[in-house]
Amino acid sequence: MTTSPSTVVGAPTSHAELAKLIAGACVLRGSFTLRSGQTSSYYIDKYLFSTRPEVLRPLGELFAQRVRLIETETGTKAARLAGAELGGIPLVTVASLATGLPALFVRNAKKDYGTAKQLEGALNAGDGVIFVEDVATTGGQALEAVKVLQGLGARVLAVIATIDRLQGARENLQGAGVRFEALFTKRDLGITE
Repeated sequence: MTTSPSTVVGAPTSHAELAKLIAGACVLRGSFTLRSGQTSSYYIDKYLFSTRPEVLRPLGELFAQRVRLIETETGTKAARLAGAELGGIPLVTVASLATGLPALFVRNAKKDYGTAKQLEGALNAGDGVIFVEDVATTGGQALEAVKVLQGLGARVLAVIATIDRLQGARENLQGAGVRFEALFTKRDLGITE
């Protein structure tokens, strides 16, 4: 039996099934300190879902649908997608494959060797860019990346998070004038505290 390139064995067929698969793969219970400094009784380990092909392929399609929606609603075509190292790289890559849009990789800090860049990939001044995020809590990392992109001449059309923890990311990004979208929320994953 052969599997077509567009079919991944065990791939979910609905949004709810994908949410269940993600939750089963990456929701950890305990006591955790988040990037924001907050403590939490659960942790969403992005690497436990962003390294699985049966999750990545449908996520790519969901990102593509959301990109098209943003373009339609804003009347502006995206020229590029961007993601932050390290967790955002597989996500922006599958989104790039699904949309056909080139990807940009935003480093946490400039390299101190070679080209000494903080952004990898080609960006032209005025390009419309959609930033792909893994897990959003307060939106701090996304805001930092948006500032890097804007500082290099990008027009950031939106941030699309894979998962919104519902802890202020939407409000913080929108307060900074950046549209925020999420494919899933913690509720979709069945997380209650």
